[in-house]
Amino acid sequence: MCSGRSTRRKLLIALGAGLLAAPLVSLAQQQGKVWRVGFLAARHVDSLDSDMFSAFPRGMRELGYVEGKNLMIEWRSAEGKYERLPELAVKLVQLKVDVIVAAGAPAISAAQKATTTIPIVMGTSGDPVGTGFVKSLARPGGNITGLSDISSDLGAKLLDLLRSTVPRLSHVAVLTNPGNSSHATILMSIQAGARSAGAKILHLAARTSQEIENAFSIMVRENARALIATADPFFNVQTRQIAELAAKHRLPSISGFLPYVEAGGLMSYGPDFSDNFRRAAVYVDKIFKGAKPGDLPVEQPIKFELLINRKTAKMLGLTIPQSLLISADKVIE
Repeated sequence: MCSGRSTRRKLLIALGAGLLAAPLVSLAQQQGKVWRVGFLAARHVDSLDSDMFSAFPRGMRELGYVEGKNLMIEWRSAEGKYERLPELAVKLVQLKVDVIVAAGAPAISAAQKATTTIPIVMGTSGDPVGTGFVKSLARPGGNITGLSDISSDLGAKLLDLLRSTVPRLSHVAVLTNPGNSSHATILMSIQAGARSAGAKILHLAARTSQEIENAFSIMVRENARALIATADPFFNVQTRQIAELAAKHRLPSISGFLPYVEAGGLMSYGPDFSDNFRRAAVYVDKIFKGAKPGDLPVEQPIKFELLINRKTAKMLGLTIPQSLLISADKVIE
């Protein structure tokens, strides 16, 4: 009897030791693993080492991932040419990266078409549900999750800010990129706001620098009185061109891309995209630790900022309402 109890005790101890050892072995394997992240963006490659994108590797470092030690980031940029994104996405899949971080709707769309198994983390997405990237914000499903900048809901707000600055504004040009699937929703938001305000919208599309130039020629010919430049990976690179053309043609303008004001635009209002990419690192970390992308809710921006260029306002002969100046997060004099 004693011998039987002793044998059972030894068996239980052995089983217990095995159960304890398994997670330790797994943990040791995970600690020794070099994770590979594919980062896919439409913007020029120069911007991958600066501004908002650099927030992603910083976020990864904060979570204990060091490039060259336990992390490798495969940076891929379409250099502003959206048609290159599908090929770049396929090549990342062929590299068998553990996760793809995609910046903006065109990059997300390319990654979505390239794989249904590798997790995809959205760095920014104007309308992830409407564009079919996720089933819902709360339960994304599939292999995509991440951050939404809800820019599709900001259209009416951008119009309101312009109207509060430009007296009797009735004719507004809206610049969109036909290669950006989220812009259709943004345009509808602006048009809805314009209808209730009794304003006319002139919609113009551009996907190259020359087409931006052509769009401004049409704005002048059609007598538009102000401009809304939608946030877009390509437009964000062309920020200075758009701001300078707006100033040249004396068009008060606003963008959903915050640095637009620093380039000389009149106003900008939107989320801090660099914070989005820092938070994208949290999603990647959770996925590395076993979470399924479809179970991770899509997060929305925590803070929106209003930036005003008072120098540009003076050049345009505009007086910014005191209420806006007080509420602005930054005013450039």
